[in-house]
Amino acid sequence: MKNRLPELRKMFGYSQERLAAKLGVSRQTIISIEKGKYFPSLPLAFELAKTFETTIEHVFIYEGKKEEG
Repeated sequence: MKNRLPELRKMFGYSQERLAAKLGVSRQTIISIEKGKYFPSLPLAFELAKTFETTIEHVFIYEGKKEEG
């Protein structure tokens, strides 16, 4: 799953540290989400969307399952 977190964060003037503090998570959590290494819980995803005055679907881009084979 891709995300627009770095783009939105910069647009709104948030550093990773400031966004983490606002959401009550660590800076490492924000870094991991941005890199696609960690998928946030649904409540955290809603808080991210609310922070950036948008929808979860705008923050996170679901690409579907990868096909095996």
